[in-house]
Amino acid sequence: MSTSHSVAAHFDGPFEVDALEAWATEVRKQFPAEEVSLGLVFTTPQFFGHATELLEILRVHARIPLLLGCSSGSLIANAQELEKEPGLVLSLYHLPEAELNAIRFTQAQVEQGEAEGFWPEETGVQDSNGWLVFADPFHLHGEQWLNQWNAAWPNAPILGGLASGEHRAQRTQIYLNGDVYEDGGVALSVGGGVALRSVISQGCTPIGETWTITRAEHNVIHEIGNRPAYEVLVETFEALSDTDKEKTRGNLFVGMVVNEYLDEFHRGDFLIRNLIGADPNNGAIAVGALPRAGQTLQFQRRDARAAGEDFDELLHRASETLEDATVYGGCLCCCNGRGKNLFGASDHDAGLVQHHLGEIGLSGFFCNGEIGPVGKSNYLHGYTASLALFVEKANA
Repeated sequence: MSTSHSVAAHFDGPFEVDALEAWATEVRKQFPAEEVSLGLVFTTPQFFGHATELLEILRVHARIPLLLGCSSGSLIANAQELEKEPGLVLSLYHLPEAELNAIRFTQAQVEQGEAEGFWPEETGVQDSNGWLVFADPFHLHGEQWLNQWNAAWPNAPILGGLASGEHRAQRTQIYLNGDVYEDGGVALSVGGGVALRSVISQGCTPIGETWTITRAEHNVIHEIGNRPAYEVLVETFEALSDTDKEKTRGNLFVGMVVNEYLDEFHRGDFLIRNLIGADPNNGAIAVGALPRAGQTLQFQRRDARAAGEDFDELLHRASETLEDATVYGGCLCCCNGRGKNLFGASDHDAGLVQHHLGEIGLSGFFCNGEIGPVGKSNYLHGYTASLALFVEKANA
């Protein structure tokens, strides 16, 4: 399955040199353009012991000048979600007039990253249309790193995900060209004539009305609309139908608007965070974020139906705004808690992408955390589908 600019394919065999060389050669033959600009590779842990040799096979036989990727327990190729199936996925992209810069970064650099101008100088990237990042979740302080990059490139979307692999051993792999890393991350800056367009589905539907936070301290919301926050929470829940109450029980989250200057708030305008606890005695609720007084809040429900409707609507919007643009291909990073675990069936998210955007070359993986923008800032998410699209810059 391919477009005129990309192709993605799945290899389901063990590590066997001849078979992999033949497969990589065949993927390159299927590639619709003359030149490959970029390759993405995602592997399951069965390849850990052969990763360096595997990367060399792919680079040589698929003729890839720039290759990035990481490990995962489950993979995505085109409209398929290959959950808990061993193998690897390779995608190739032709990105006309793109300026691509790939870098490796570590936690040691993050420890120095608060210094003004550190990251542009360290990476050699002053301006970027967007970043695609794959990182290890066990040896990198993700929030600290992402806050620094938000400051270094304030107008650039940052998309991607945290690798998965051997969870008990807390071991993942990150790939850049022929190198294999087990900490830090790799990042691709996309510039020139190609931009990154994001579709970030946090899998929730709003319930009740929007409110203004009137008193908050650290991660605790004391008052909403000048009333005890717990009282507003209970009132919102009790206003639901019996059916919606059943759906919402145990699936209640908090959505906070990140751009208060909008006239109306819709899907995609809220940063979704966990509702950690509620105290009826003092009337406060605790959330997995740092809310502020004056911020708009709306409670949210997360379940299979809500997640499906959310991604479907956001992809529909994206397809309309990209109608006249050239979409060169995509990378889909989904939470490990989605897929069959959430929807009860395979291929939900990947299938929706290709339903709305056509048969673009699409690769990706299931993550330990997803990266993507809400409003003008980038965040780490959970239970989210983060889709990065390579698009013609003029229409991004």
